[in-house]
Parts: sequence; C-alpha cells; structure tokens
Amino acid sequence: MADILLTANSVAILGPIAKFLGWILDKIYILVKMATGIENIGISIILLTIVILGMLFPLTLKQQKFSMFSQKMQPELNAIRKKYEGKRDQQSVAAMQQETSLVYKKYGVSPAGSCVQILIQFPILLSLYQVFSRVPAYITSVRSSFDGLVDGIIKTSGYRGIMKGIVSSQKLSVSVDFSDKHQSIVNNYIVDVLYKLPQDGWKVVYDKFPKLHGNIDSTIHSIKQYNYFFGVNISDSPLTTIKAAMADKAYLVVLVALLIPVLSGLFQYLNVKMMPQPDNGSEQMANQMKTMNNIMPIISLVMTFSVPSGLGIYWATSGLVRVIQQMFINKHFEKIDIDDIIKQNELKLKKQREKMGIYENQINNAAHYNTKGIKSKADLSGLDLDKMNEASSMKKEIKPGSLAAKANAVQEFNDRNSRK
Repeated sequence: MADILLTANSVAILGPIAKFLGWILDKIYILVKMATGIENIGISIILLTIVILGMLFPLTLKQQKFSMFSQKMQPELNAIRKKYEGKRDQQSVAAMQQETSLVYKKYGVSPAGSCVQILIQFPILLSLYQVFSRVPAYITSVRSSFDGLVDGIIKTSGYRGIMKGIVSSQKLSVSVDFSDKHQSIVNNYIVDVLYKLPQDGWKVVYDKFPKLHGNIDSTIHSIKQYNYFFGVNISDSPLTTIKAAMADKAYLVVLVALLIPVLSGLFQYLNVKMMPQPDNGSEQMANQMKTMNNIMPIISLVMTFSVPSGLGIYWATSGLVRVIQQMFINKHFEKIDIDDIIKQNELKLKKQREKMGIYENQINNAAHYNTKGIKSKADLSGLDLDKMNEASSMKKEIKPGSLAAKANAVQEFNDRNSRK
C-alpha cells in the first residue's frame, strides 16, 4: 500500500505526539466554533500555541534559572576543573564528579537544565509539521467537509482513473494508489488530493466531474473558511503562496505571507536578546554561543518560507508569547536574592548529610562553596578527634554506592595526597 500524505502520521514517537497535538487542535477548533461561530484553523493554531507554551512554561523557567545561576557558579566549576587537570585515575574522576555535583546542588540547578526544553520542543515542532500538513486527518469537521464531494466522486464511472490523472496533471506531492481494494483507503486518497489542490486545480475537478458542481462549490467555500488565514492557505508554504499571489496580483496576500517568516525571525531574535546567557567560562565558547544566537533567528526566517504556513504561524506566535513570558521572567528574577537561595541550598545539603550520618568535618573541600576557598588539598587540621573516631566507626555501616560512601572515597583520596 502506498504512503498517504495527509492521513495521520504513524511514525514511532512523532505519531503519538502528532495525534495528541492534533486532538488538542481539534478540540480548540470546536470550542472556537461554538463560542464565536468562526471556523478557522489559523486562529486555532494561535490558541494551540498558547496552550503548548503554557504547558512548557515550568521548563522555560527552569532553563532561565540555569542560565542565570550558571554565571554565578562558573568560577567554582572552573576551579574544580583546574584542580583535577591532568588527573585521569578513577579516584580523581570520582572526586571531581562529586565536587561538581555538590556545586550544582548548591545552586539548585541540574546540569541538563539548559537542553531539556530544546529536546522537548524539537519533536513537538516535527509533530506539528505533520499536523499542519495533514489537517483532515486530525480535525474531524475538516475531514467531514469533504464527505459530500467524495461520495459523489466514487459514484462517478471511472473515478479512479480520473483522480489519478488529476494528481499527474497538477504535479501534486502526494503518493496514492487508487487501485487499492479497500474503499475507505481510496476515500482517504481522494481527500488527500482534494486538500492539496491549488486554486487552479479545482478548475480541473470542475471539468472532470461536471455533475458535482454543487458539491465542489460547497467544499471550496468550506476550505476558504477554515484553511485560509488572511488569504494565506495554512497548508501551503509562504513561498508557494507568494508566487501564486504575485501571479494574481494579490499584493495584500503577498504581504501577509511575507510577515509570517519575518515575524518568526524577529520575535526569536528579541527573545534571544532578552534571555540571560549562560557563562561557560571560555571566551571561545562564549563567542560561538553569541554567533549561534545571531544565526538562529536568520535560520528560522529562511526555514519558515518553505514549511507550511500553519507551522510558521505557530513559530511566529510562539516567538511573541516567549517575548511576553521573558518580560515577566526577567522581572521575577530581579526580585530573587541569589545569595539567599544559595544559603538555603547549603542548609538543605548539610541536613541531608547529617541525616545520613556524615558530619561536616568529613566533607572534603568540595563542600567549601566559596570560589576563593577552593583548595587543592583538604584542610584536616581543625578536625575534632572524637568526631573522627565516631565517623570512622560509622563507615562500617555505610552502604556501598551511597552518597556517604562516595564522600568517604573522596576523603581517603585527599588524605593520601596530603601525606605526599
């Protein structure tokens, strides 16, 4: 069986995500119709964008927090890397990982905090591409708008050959097999072709099915209601729309089609400029990050010209929403006392260690969070002998692989270094 372009995507991971997002879009479409009487996928996409970004907001806030705190903790991470520079033995690697982990815990952030949102957004974008390219497969009322015409077509003698000829003459990027024995599949193929037809292509349908002019007019009217956003077909790319509109001298449509990618790139650029940038401690890496931030909006602008306009509307709307979100996030962070958060995290860590039976005296220099206080060797001169004996007896009860066991391994390593 040939691939169907506009039916639901069944690829692993993307298929279920597309189905879920399509389900949300369908419900939004129905709610908008019930509330306003308007049937328009473009409006539904804008509302869908707000819903998705609302769901992702906790991750956005987490990413912003990581970017802000990374500037504060980078000197400490650099000091740890310098301390263990050139040491590749197992104990040194474990000690470095332990000290690095403690620094992250001190600031209350995760090392993966800067990339989680990107990893989540990428499959969402790919899935939305499928949804906006295959709208009839996901929005029930859109699919039903073709039913009358499809019923008339399949009752026409030789319709399979006629539809095959339309696909060939219009050079449609849809793979179909009208010889399939399953009528429901053939019906889907017909919807695929009709939904993908350009405006001139409907003239061919008029000629090939002269007895169905009423059904054809009704279908075209429905498509223009729900599938066009200010004259732009959301399933066509802005570039395709611009070419067709220029030929028809529809310059207002050209302007709208141009605005979609332009606003997409502009809002992304503003969003990047407003975001706190993580400090990676390297001037070279910082320059690379700056270059990437400048290039990404341009890539967004160029790519939006060639993807469905529906995806461009999502991209532009998400950029605007993110700019608004960023304004509130920046104001929120202005009220945050970073030093107070660090003290609270230090207190939590201390209580956790004490609960596990690890006294503060046992912790190596990784626990001294002040950058200036990081040393190459742990200072053991101030340890209380009684507490050391008590701590030593507790080592026997510590489970292998636990945080306490790792802390003891680090301490033993530093003890040996101090005697050299």
